[in-house]
Amino acid sequence: MAASLRALLRSSAGVCAGAARRRALLAALRPLVAGRGCSDGPPFRFLQVQKAGAGGSVGLIRLQRPEALNALCAGLMEELGRALDTFEADGQVGAIVITGSEKAFAAGADIKEMQNKTFQECYAGSFLAGWDRVATVRKPTIAAVNGFALGGGCELAMMCDIIYAGEKAQFGQPEILLGTIPGAGGTQRLTRAVGKSLAMEMVLTGERISAAEAKAAGLVSKVFPVDKLLDAAIGCAEKIAANSKLVAAMAKESVNAAFETTLTEGNRTEKRLFYATFATVSTGLALDAEGEWGCGTPQPILCHQDDRKEGMTAFVEKRKANFTDS
Repeated sequence: MAASLRALLRSSAGVCAGAARRRALLAALRPLVAGRGCSDGPPFRFLQVQKAGAGGSVGLIRLQRPEALNALCAGLMEELGRALDTFEADGQVGAIVITGSEKAFAAGADIKEMQNKTFQECYAGSFLAGWDRVATVRKPTIAAVNGFALGGGCELAMMCDIIYAGEKAQFGQPEILLGTIPGAGGTQRLTRAVGKSLAMEMVLTGERISAAEAKAAGLVSKVFPVDKLLDAAIGCAEKIAANSKLVAAMAKESVNAAFETTLTEGNRTEKRLFYATFATVSTGLALDAEGEWGCGTPQPILCHQDDRKEGMTAFVEKRKANFTDS
């Protein structure tokens, strides 16, 4: 698509009133052509960042470092954090999909960056400390994994809330083959996902598991043909985004508590968040004859709509809920 658009621009240079206008048009189209930019902020070198899904409700991040099989260098991870911050702050986006190429989701951390590091550098500089930004995003995240998800790539996928895999995907923590161990949550998240025995085997041998094995072990939610994976992940994200964004964040927090606390504390967290859904309120102005929010007259008064009440009322009335978030 990028090449065809550039060819079209070259062929229409005479129509575009000279080189200056052509350069301006190229600059305006660059985020669409190259996929390296956002609507605001500096451009991305290692990512393709865009909106997808109905009404732009899905934030799509594609790792794009093909010469290194999407190895996770410091620059890529910094850009990933910036892209996540952008989508986190975008009220239109309800869920985020992270993917790579058909050959590799991410083949690991950049070994060349780590090769000559010392203990003092790692400890004093909190090496890898910012890599868990994906895990702290409040909006639901989906990893769409094709090809290799090894080392840091497997850890990155596990930081997401849901993992969809292409049928040729491979997962592994091969750090032991390099004389080290996982350092971005691999020993912790993998054990929680697949259990001690399989996690030990993968971490101690460095061996990979297939997409089918990953699904059987509980690491992956669903497996798709390679060419259907991304559409399936975006479709799932669209379903999530159609719900109340506020309540989705609460649901995510509650599920995460199951992995991070005791059963008693987790149940306490769930109950607290469940009660909190009864206090969800969206606020806006009534703007037309019936009120844009369906609860007022044309007078400029504040109207309130409770997403929890709207959802339950819609169920009782056998209609689709109209969530407005907050």
